Amino acid sequence: MKLSIVIPVYQVAKTLPRCLDSISGQSFRDWQAILVDDASKDGSAAICDQYVKRDRRFQVVHLRKNGGLSAARNTGLEKARGQYVTFIDSDDYIADDTFKTLFEVLSTHPDYDLLEYPIYEHYGSKKIHLLQFPKKEYTNSMLYWLQGKAYEHTYACNKIYKREVFDGVKFPERRSFEDAATLPLVMRNCRIIATTDVGLYYYCYNPDGITEKATVRDLTFLLNTHTRMLKQVRNFLNRRRKKGELDDYASEYYSQVLNIQIDVYRAGGRLSKYFPILPYKNTFKLKLLHLLGLKRLCQLHKTFRRSH
Repeated sequence: MKLSIVIPVYQVAKTLPRCLDSISGQSFRDWQAILVDDASKDGSAAICDQYVKRDRRFQVVHLRKNGGLSAARNTGLEKARGQYVTFIDSDDYIADDTFKTLFEVLSTHPDYDLLEYPIYEHYGSKKIHLLQFPKKEYTNSMLYWLQGKAYEHTYACNKIYKREVFDGVKFPERRSFEDAATLPLVMRNCRIIATTDVGLYYYCYNPDGITEKATVRDLTFLLNTHTRMLKQVRNFLNRRRKKGELDDYASEYYSQVLNIQIDVYRAGGRLSKYFPILPYKNTFKLKLLHLLGLKRLCQLHKTFRRSH
């Protein structure tokens, strides 16, 4: 079997048929879809059973207790038997022929451990954005993180992985922004990561999603994930003879992590004791960081936001 598709299911009776129909209608046929019903009570479980009866490539695991998105994905990974694995959220869907075009790429490049493909972000909202990628290979995962700006799209979805890259890797359970914490672990197991301009994932807008209602705890977990990655970035750059060529990319990433720290402070007044002060001064905000210090910058930003 070529592909295992892991689909967590929880309270999505309205959108689940659209998701599953987009899979069953694919021209690529060599797949298994593992539906992990996370103790839904809205009729989603019955919909899963209907699709299993209709198409033997669907299978369902009914969990007795709700364990959350990460636990559902981990359960799906345990059941995966395909050479490759991918994730589709049950309120999202994929375009026609997506798997066909992606496996045409993978058949030509069997050495790819991870292949990322285009995604509509916030589909169905005013913030809709088509995230596209060039045809590019990365033989070093840190180059994918920095040059490819993978930190901006750490989604578990819109990627096809060789199943073995999840050996020893699990999604952190009962945590939000679990994708951001998991992708760096998967990247360590990859020799070649590639992006492509074919295929299309529809990441549908959800007003009740974590990105819309993130708590201080959620944001702090995300910040801790990225401060750990900043340490790895520094170590990576220190080992390279020509560091200057990557400094701009590292600076952009550093600015993103600073923004997360500012959000954490604004939401709950917390400063990370692990946030590093790096020598980058490419933006006005980074210049203020070096001039004022982290706490005063966060205080200033919070005051400015309050006044507006």
